[in-house]
Amino acid sequence: MYSRANIIKRIKNGEVLVNNKPIKPSYTLEEGNTIMLENFFREQEDQSLVGNMNIPLAILFENEDMVVINKQAGLQVHPSFNEKKNTLVNALLSRYPEIINVHDEGTDAQQRPGIVHRLDRDTSGVMVIARNLEAFCALKESFKNRNMEKKYLAVAKGIFTEKEGVIDKPIAKASSYKKQIIARHNTKTVIRPAETHFKVLEEFENCTLVELSPKTGRTHQIRIHLASIEHPIVGDVIYGLSSAKADKKEKVDLPVISAQRQLLHAQKLKFELFGKVYDFAAPIPADFDTFLAKIGKNRAI
Repeated sequence: MYSRANIIKRIKNGEVLVNNKPIKPSYTLEEGNTIMLENFFREQEDQSLVGNMNIPLAILFENEDMVVINKQAGLQVHPSFNEKKNTLVNALLSRYPEIINVHDEGTDAQQRPGIVHRLDRDTSGVMVIARNLEAFCALKESFKNRNMEKKYLAVAKGIFTEKEGVIDKPIAKASSYKKQIIARHNTKTVIRPAETHFKVLEEFENCTLVELSPKTGRTHQIRIHLASIEHPIVGDVIYGLSSAKADKKEKVDLPVISAQRQLLHAQKLKFELFGKVYDFAAPIPADFDTFLAKIGKNRAI
């Protein structure tokens, strides 16, 4: 199977022709189109997984079915074309080698053993990993059926007018496939419902500490939803400026605030597995805590 990134690269290189003409990755196929592949072959990539003991793991809990960690910011969850040895999966394999066969039959699933959900590379916080196939299937089903209670903390730009509410906006992939977008009436990619509950915890001069509970689990959901209401997460280089209006407001009204990464932390995760309820909380990482200390001493957490 080809990865999406590999296909996009080949399209940009002119290796995919539609009706004998090169196309852009955003091209929408129509009935009757003729597709030609030029020099389109699968490179022999090394798909073998290796353990890496040099990556530290903050273990919150473990038993025979699962391991729960507080993932550090900057750690990619599973191997990719550009990174094969320095991911969470590599760290897990060095400590729990039995997870190597804990996966389903999805595309490239063997590169994600034990992984039932993901956090962005620069998002920290609670993650649960399955150690056997039975637990893997049960946890995947819980996420699919939205039976997981998730709470995140984020530092968002600006001051919220509404102190509590729901962001209910469907999400789709951008035509460039480089990021996600709020779906609109003319969106051509697959549209998926997305819902995020938010509650303001503490207000500072030019940003807000907010608690978020995503009811769905779309890629980049919290980051996109906050940006869509013109309160992007501090340090988010992809969705940091939600619109020209938000950009103008930030430059005119607000002092510059920045961080080394998006200040988003998966603080709590509650779920049931095999008849037992588990409730985990991940301590706030040092960089997040340091940023809060700089912008104010009183914090409602």
